[in-house]
Amino acid sequence: MSRCDECGKQENMPYQCRHCGGTYCAEHRLPENHGCPGLDNWDDPGGVFDSGFDDTVEDDSGGGVGDRFGIDTGPGGPLAYFRGNVTYAFLGAMWLTFLLQNVLLIAGFTSLHQTIFVLRPSHPQYVWTWFTSVFAHGGFGHIAVNSIVIYFFGRLVEDYVGSRNFTLLFLGSGALAGLGQVGFQILQNGGIPAFAPGVLGASGAGLAIMGVLTVLNPSLRVYLYFILPVPLWLLTTGYTGWTVFQIVTTGIGAGGTAQLAHLLGLAIGLAYGKHVQGRRRVPDQLQFGAGGRGPGGPRSPARTWSRSSARSPRRPSSRTPSRSTPHASAATRARGRPPTTNRRVSTRSATRAPTHP
Repeated sequence: MSRCDECGKQENMPYQCRHCGGTYCAEHRLPENHGCPGLDNWDDPGGVFDSGFDDTVEDDSGGGVGDRFGIDTGPGGPLAYFRGNVTYAFLGAMWLTFLLQNVLLIAGFTSLHQTIFVLRPSHPQYVWTWFTSVFAHGGFGHIAVNSIVIYFFGRLVEDYVGSRNFTLLFLGSGALAGLGQVGFQILQNGGIPAFAPGVLGASGAGLAIMGVLTVLNPSLRVYLYFILPVPLWLLTTGYTGWTVFQIVTTGIGAGGTAQLAHLLGLAIGLAYGKHVQGRRRVPDQLQFGAGGRGPGGPRSPARTWSRSSARSPRRPSSRTPSRSTPHASAATRARGRPPTTNRRVSTRSATRAPTHP
């Protein structure tokens, strides 16, 4: 017997949402009744299908930016993959930016590289660097660590808050973290310095993502270096303590790292996590496996979901009805439910989720 993820009711024949993979009772089987992440893009005009039956339907083709440039932005177009998958779009942008950085540096355009990608205390008026610096990185190890954090944790936060809010969180926290670092450098120097180290990297945004998850589910298990299981709250607390120690003993740029930017990003994430806490169910571990397709994209790292701390996690059903009998169909109709045939229950296999802040 399965338990409804929304209300906790025991169900002999549960419904499984094809968008989020959750198990629900008849009352909460519809996506709008259990806060399904698949509803984030319900009003996407690209998902509206015009059959041509009603001539009164207006044809808006050719009016959008995608139509002007011949780009198919509909459900099956090349951009459909990124609908609901902003996390992966940002990861792709990070690596493309890193490639362009190296092209410029190898070609000897160091000054141009600094102007385009580095947020510097000497030129805070270069507004574009507030955001380009978030995607630029100082080396392979730098971008690799940030990519791991964003890959494993970013999609969880995006599913929880929605793609639009995740975009604002990522860009906003990354930009504010960098501006906070250079702003403090300006205050330390009593004005804009002629020369001071700049800031680049998505560490502020990555730590904001970790901050959100720390508030939503502090007991989320993270496998550090693929081996050691550590609860997220302990990982976040330990990293915060170490960063504060570095700032106090060495300075905000200790070890060539923007330590203050890291703390600011984490603080933004903690505050935003508190703001959105309790809106939906939260994950209790990371998984890879047979997760369902999300809105507009292929399979992503799957999640095991739980309700609040006052409610036990969902237990997978051990009974999978493969064919409805006349008796079962009559029983479901009597309860006001449609008969169900060939219901599929996905199985998920746990995977260790690494992180290295």
